[in-house]
Amino acid sequence: MKLTEDLSAEEADLSQHEQAATQAASAEVGQSTGQQIVRATGTVMIAFIVVSLIGVVHQMVITRVFGVSAALDSFYAANRITELLFNLMAGGALGSAFIPMFTGYLTREDKKGAWRLASGVLNTVTLILVGVSVLVWIFAPQIVEHGLFILAADANLGQLDETVRMLRIMLPSVIIFGISGLVMGMLNAHQSFLIPALAPGFYSLGIIFGALWLPSSWGIDRLAVGVVLGALAHLLVQLPSLLRLPGRFYQLSVGFRDKAVQKVLALMVPRVIGAGVVQLNFLANTVIALSLGEGAASAVTLAFALMLMPQRAIGQSAGIAALPTLSAQAELGKTAEMRQLMASILRGMLLLAAPASVGMIILRVPIVQVLYEGGEFSPTATQMVAWALLWYALGLIGHSLVEVLSRAFYAVQDTRTPVLVGVGAMSLNIVLSILFSRWFQSLGWMAHGGLALANSLATGLESLILLVLVRKRLQGINGHEILNAGLISLAGSAVMGLAVYGFITVVPLSSRVVSLIGGVVIGVIVYALVLWLLRVPEFTSVQKAVLARLHRQA
Repeated sequence: MKLTEDLSAEEADLSQHEQAATQAASAEVGQSTGQQIVRATGTVMIAFIVVSLIGVVHQMVITRVFGVSAALDSFYAANRITELLFNLMAGGALGSAFIPMFTGYLTREDKKGAWRLASGVLNTVTLILVGVSVLVWIFAPQIVEHGLFILAADANLGQLDETVRMLRIMLPSVIIFGISGLVMGMLNAHQSFLIPALAPGFYSLGIIFGALWLPSSWGIDRLAVGVVLGALAHLLVQLPSLLRLPGRFYQLSVGFRDKAVQKVLALMVPRVIGAGVVQLNFLANTVIALSLGEGAASAVTLAFALMLMPQRAIGQSAGIAALPTLSAQAELGKTAEMRQLMASILRGMLLLAAPASVGMIILRVPIVQVLYEGGEFSPTATQMVAWALLWYALGLIGHSLVEVLSRAFYAVQDTRTPVLVGVGAMSLNIVLSILFSRWFQSLGWMAHGGLALANSLATGLESLILLVLVRKRLQGINGHEILNAGLISLAGSAVMGLAVYGFITVVPLSSRVVSLIGGVVIGVIVYALVLWLLRVPEFTSVQKAVLARLHRQA
């Protein structure tokens, strides 16, 4: 599929030099794709683990200082608006349109065209984000009162004013993240993954700085200032890597009138609609949670963040690492290679996501106790967060699969299909959120758990539909390999789950830290033993690589 089909005939025609470069790229993709993806995924996974650990500290600091409170509910509600704006305006360009087109230029050795496109998209997206941010600043009181707190009849004027104030403080982060997200895309397209993957950790450090070192007299506002500082750190840490890229240059004059930029924006439209539905879904969950009593919004936010830790390491790392290569394969017409690559990635994710999901379900209480409990964070708050984590953890496999399956469509510049599926799934999520929260209340259960269950079911359905459609698009996806990995992962996770559950219930433990660490260690050993007994190829490959490295060092 040509990336330049909507451009002029002169731009669409490759020169002899470009054709030779394309052939060379084709050979390189065919020979080294597997190793390249494994290395890139490993790099991003390690970075995400580091970022997740920093994120844990970030959440620990917030919960120890502010607890699960109405003030923290207001912060998360205001932050939801800023996240919505960024994901609507910039996320679509980065994930579905910009990286594939930018990678296409690089694949054809057209660095000048690539950087002209980057300049145009950067200029256009920045102007849009500035304009939208100004409008939101003006209408912030109406957005908060008639949007976020529309279902919260008991919200007082002070809480509304507090939310408005924090929303306005955080709005500059929308513009900064828009620029930083595009920089991240440029680096990923050059197979530079480590620094972009570490950037979110610097965002968390900004919030930590705000919570601990800004004047305590600022109250909850210091978290909002920390968000802006973190966004700046997210951008600044990537700039040195950007400046080292070959052939890069910036053109202030390029903008919306450039045909390549117009194509990116056209490809963005379906993705923006889909992102809008997803973000509105998150917003709807926040609105519903704010009506379920003090602390409910904070509890679901903290639990969702815990679920995202393994999801980032498993799903996002593979998706981010695979997109540039999938885009190059699509550009070069390598459908068979795309099919094999997708099958390998999906197998690996199933083998990792299933045990992670089971482990989080069984160890949910010690996880929350070790990470959050203390200071202003009470045992009651622990039960609230652990309850939501139980239901969110059920959706870990679906969330991980969607990260890669959607990118397979972005690679062939089909933004419409994953968007339509996402719209349906997230619309279902909103309906289920209302129904399940009421159902949980009728059972005497904490109602915010229904929001988490609705999210998991909707995302699981979305992943299944995308899998069927990807199989059709790629004329097969080696389904027997994926099914085999799924069955192995479920069997191994069941054995692992029984071992971990037996450990934390039979062995008397006085320390929640010992309970958590012991459960994790036993779970890893038992699951690895199952994979070894079943001779799983992925595990065997890792085992051989580790033994070979140890042998070389000896």
